[in-house]
Amino acid sequence: MRSAPIGLTMGDPSGIGLDLSLKAWSRRKELDLPTFVYIGDIDAINARASLLGLDVNVKETSLDEAADRFDQLIPAIHIKAPSDVNPGQPNSANAPAIIGAIDQAVQLAKSDQISAVVTNPIAKSVLYAAGFKHPGHTEYLASLSKDAQGNEPLPVMMLAGPQLRTVPVTIHIPLMSIMEYLTTELIVKTCQITAQDLSQRYGIKNPRLAISGLNPHAGEDGALGHEDAKYIAPAIVQLQAMGIDVTGPLPADTMFHEDARCNFDVAICMYHDQALIPAKALGFHDAVNVTLGLPFIRTSPDHGTAFSIAGQNIAREDSLIAAIKMAGEMVQFNAQEEN
Repeated sequence: MRSAPIGLTMGDPSGIGLDLSLKAWSRRKELDLPTFVYIGDIDAINARASLLGLDVNVKETSLDEAADRFDQLIPAIHIKAPSDVNPGQPNSANAPAIIGAIDQAVQLAKSDQISAVVTNPIAKSVLYAAGFKHPGHTEYLASLSKDAQGNEPLPVMMLAGPQLRTVPVTIHIPLMSIMEYLTTELIVKTCQITAQDLSQRYGIKNPRLAISGLNPHAGEDGALGHEDAKYIAPAIVQLQAMGIDVTGPLPADTMFHEDARCNFDVAICMYHDQALIPAKALGFHDAVNVTLGLPFIRTSPDHGTAFSIAGQNIAREDSLIAAIKMAGEMVQFNAQEEN
């Protein structure tokens, strides 16, 4: 049975998301991309195609017809931007359309009308100016994913590249506030969700998790801080008792060289930059931001809106293509498991 199409949100239309969407579709045959449906302002993306000199047509299309028409055009669901869209000129007046595209994608994913959600980059400052209350994309997706009892899932961010997967336990918070959020319970939950999704959505049946320390040298037996022994070590004991393959806490400065990476499937890190710096250093152009723990598949490029180069035909589409391909692979794996 043919899978439902993937939903691709427009992100901030003044950024490079429209450029990348057009360039990704232009390489659909070369890369055997799965069918995706653009969710956003159709006029804006067609105008961008003209600006970039790309022979691409984006047209409103029913989801049932998307796969049959994907070879000729980008099928789309129209979410009109309230104000003018100019590349490189972010406009908070268009925040309702940016958010509306995400809302529509999640609604379609939860009702199985699309098979996965791939999100183009947003600029949080643009959304904040319009009253957006969430720390970021990841947290907003979780808020839209409450179950029938109103329980919100814990969203887990994973950066996945060809050489490395990393997960930050704490995400979009200031460095000085980490210990207000980092708890043994949060480490355990993050690792449980990571292990479960790597098994169920990636086919890694017994994933190996390497858990970093927080302090230099993982605290060096208390000489450089007691947090590693107080919060991280007990989490490791609990996880091992659950049968999850974990090691640590490991010094973060020695976790990511080539030989060390052979010993784990994912690195669990204590804060944002500890996870994202090595992931982006090893795969900046083809790493994918994946949200684990949601009731649907969600991937995204690992970069931002890049307003300064929007509409100039120089933005690289590699990460978006990797995000679309990874979403498609996860959909196929899930389908095989169900059969």
